[in-house]
Amino acid sequence: MRDALKTPPTLAPDTLRITPLGGLGDVGRNSASFELNGKLLLIDCGVLFPDENHPGVDLILPGLHLLAGRLDDVEALVLTHGHEDHIGAVPYLLRRRPNIPVLGSRLTLALVREKLKEHRIRNTDLREVAEGDRRTIGQFGLEFLAVNHSIPDALAVHLRTPAGTVLHTGDFKLDQLPLDGRLTDLRGFARLGEEGLDLFMVDSTNAETPGFTTLEKDIQPAMERVFAHAGGKLIVACFASHVHRVQQVMDEAVRRGRKVVYVGRSMVRNMTIAAQLGYLNVPGNTLIALDDIDKYREDEVVIISTGSQGEPLSALSRIASHEHPIITAGEGDTVLLASSLIPGNENSVYRVINGLTKNGVKVVHKANALVHVSGHASAGELLYCYNILKPRNVMPVHGEVRHLVANAELAIATGVPRENTIVVEDGAVIDLRNHRARVVGRLECGYIFVDGSTVDAVGDAELDDRRILGEEGFISAIAVVNLHSGALVEGPIITARGFVDGEGIFDEISDEVAAALREALTEGTDDTHQLQQVMRRRIGRWVSRRYRAHPMIVPVVLAT
Repeated sequence: MRDALKTPPTLAPDTLRITPLGGLGDVGRNSASFELNGKLLLIDCGVLFPDENHPGVDLILPGLHLLAGRLDDVEALVLTHGHEDHIGAVPYLLRRRPNIPVLGSRLTLALVREKLKEHRIRNTDLREVAEGDRRTIGQFGLEFLAVNHSIPDALAVHLRTPAGTVLHTGDFKLDQLPLDGRLTDLRGFARLGEEGLDLFMVDSTNAETPGFTTLEKDIQPAMERVFAHAGGKLIVACFASHVHRVQQVMDEAVRRGRKVVYVGRSMVRNMTIAAQLGYLNVPGNTLIALDDIDKYREDEVVIISTGSQGEPLSALSRIASHEHPIITAGEGDTVLLASSLIPGNENSVYRVINGLTKNGVKVVHKANALVHVSGHASAGELLYCYNILKPRNVMPVHGEVRHLVANAELAIATGVPRENTIVVEDGAVIDLRNHRARVVGRLECGYIFVDGSTVDAVGDAELDDRRILGEEGFISAIAVVNLHSGALVEGPIITARGFVDGEGIFDEISDEVAAALREALTEGTDDTHQLQQVMRRRIGRWVSRRYRAHPMIVPVVLAT
């Protein structure tokens, strides 16, 4: 899949050039660029959340650097739905050009609007669309179709261009009994198939899962059992954007006479927006403030919390580690993890589960009860879509490499020629012309890291340093020399952090380093940098030989 970097040829007139900026190879930072006759259209602009291999990183952005110098050519940004992995990077794009038109559904734009407020980005151009709407943006004809997902108001996007037609599903599934009654528009899909579809860009997340994704309503019996047996405190952790799941919890809480309290800033914000817009039904006198929780018995309240992915600073993680200022969980309490595991988060989630279990909490999760279903189409649903659309070309999107490959094999099984199934990763350049889509090049599309408020200040070298510091610790060594007399005046003083601790452990190597410095000075070395390298090499060899470790070594030589 990952070919050598190849500069794509000059784009021919009336050819549609597609470049995935994220989401192909990762479950996150979904984004793609569509170029036609010098103008660009973007679909989605999401983030990827860091894992333990990205210490100190808050967010990972799509390859927005590939748009450098081209922002004035961007006709619009189209958003398929309001999940963070599809909208989280919008503020970082609009920082560079705030007036890019942003098209999305009502709920999606409401969530984006709150993000832009937090980032203090003004003078934006947000344009609401709904299923069935058609828009013309430059030379791009857009049609929006309803799709079912784990957040309301999700949309697929159909592009009509002089180069051909494209259907981009966003994230979707085919729940036939959705909680909000909003079905994926299969009639619309069939119509597009009859008209002729040149390229199908389709969600791959569940392509390895056989059959059909379980219906959302099918988790209700398990949720009822959890409520029925929860005699003490009940905490339900789920995604802060999963309005349908919160509605199920809300309805069951009302039925059982329990009050509901939101915990976690994003949960409070998103559910407040959903209720204001009519996507979440909150009966009167159901919600209570967190500060009022002590006014009720533990069995009279349901806590709906963030932290289902084990995020270290989330409400649930703080509860598990006894660090939450108000909420505790212990013997007799129940925690329901109503979410799936995002790849890469397994260790964090199980760490929280173990912590809660150790505290005596009963933890109910997907592995021991049917308390969550996926928001993505499984293999049976994908096969169904291929058969009604009959696309000429297929480009699996949204997933790890194994998901993309599995999705391509499904397309091939339904009759799509193998040479017309395009399995690529981020940065690939695909041209669509005369009903044919072909890979014509590849650009470097690496990660863009957000560290605090700083974007792209952290590179691979800095991450390597952070990993070494976190895993191996560091050793500092300070020496004072007189370059004029060629004498070692003081030191070396060797100390360590996060490494082997103990009195006198550096005595042996201190003498060796001192001897090496004197030898270098005697031979005429009068450059402090070279002397520092002498110290680094000598300490490094000793640590490797003695402890089989590779800590960061920071030598300092001061000259008098």
